Amino acid sequence: MEKVAIVILADTETHGDMARVHNALLAAKEFKDAKDEFKLIFDGAGTKWIKELSKPDHMFHELFDSLKGRSTGVCSFCAAAFGIKECAMESHIPLNEEYEGHPSFRELIAEGYQIITF
Repeated sequence: MEKVAIVILADTETHGDMARVHNALLAAKEFKDAKDEFKLIFDGAGTKWIKELSKPDHMFHELFDSLKGRSTGVCSFCAAAFGIKECAMESHIPLNEEYEGHPSFRELIAEGYQIITF
């Protein structure tokens, strides 16, 4: 069984950003379908995707919705900085704040996770 943390850093501004988030979501789905351990983490400007993907009419909403749960999280500090903390809480996405308000990548590596960034 593999252990992977997929980190979305891509902003929401360009077509390329949308391609990166789609690739990240598909990668998470692939690991989920294989019953591997995965974490999907929205960090930095990538936290803005929570608001976009939570919209029922977004083309990736269903895919995003199928991945939500204990395996999905958002950087608490960045969610506040980019103004989407309330949206994340309404969407039931846990806030990651293990290291000074941010996700702890060291902790993930210590737990055997490989980290992939998009």
